[in-house]
Amino acid sequence: MTDGVAAVTRWLRACADEFDARREELDALDRLLGDGDHGTNMCRGFIAAQTLDLSELVTGAEALRQVGMALVSNVGGASGPLFGTYLLRIGAVWPLHPTTRAVAMATRQGLDGVMARGKASVGDKTMVDAIAPAADSLDLSARDGEDLAVALEKAADAAEAGALATVGMAARRGRAHLLAGESVGVIDPGAVSVGIIARIAAQSLS
Repeated sequence: MTDGVAAVTRWLRACADEFDARREELDALDRLLGDGDHGTNMCRGFIAAQTLDLSELVTGAEALRQVGMALVSNVGGASGPLFGTYLLRIGAVWPLHPTTRAVAMATRQGLDGVMARGKASVGDKTMVDAIAPAADSLDLSARDGEDLAVALEKAADAAEAGALATVGMAARRGRAHLLAGESVGVIDPGAVSVGIIARIAAQSLS
């Protein structure tokens, strides 16, 4: 197994464990405005992806694309296509030897894919509100020549802050927008999941 595939495998296993541990928390958040199954769906998707045999793959890009396809197939509702698209788009341009600049470009591609598929923009109270600040942070780190490990930690901080900022937003996309007036004061579970993925990436991929 190459270093790139090994890093994706570490990240994948850690994500599966974290979503399993936080399944009820995320379901409870989703129950406030949605179907109440976001945590269950994310857990199911990552556990299914964890069963993939990535050992024969050569690059991290191939591994990310395999995980993306698994999420599309196994995560229910809108989350599967959106989180799957995010990883598929990142995997399409993931470099053989990751640098801060290359990871920033890949994250931007992932963001563009999610925005196009979900028809969501910053401020709509969706996962975009966590991905966009992470992408912006990585762009700044690339501009400043920061080490990848430092850049990923800052991006995870930005994603988590972006998720927290959704508390003050009114939902404009997804099922939550039907309860837009009640959505202010509630954190978006999809954005929380982006923060989880970004934090574990900082720990696993740097």
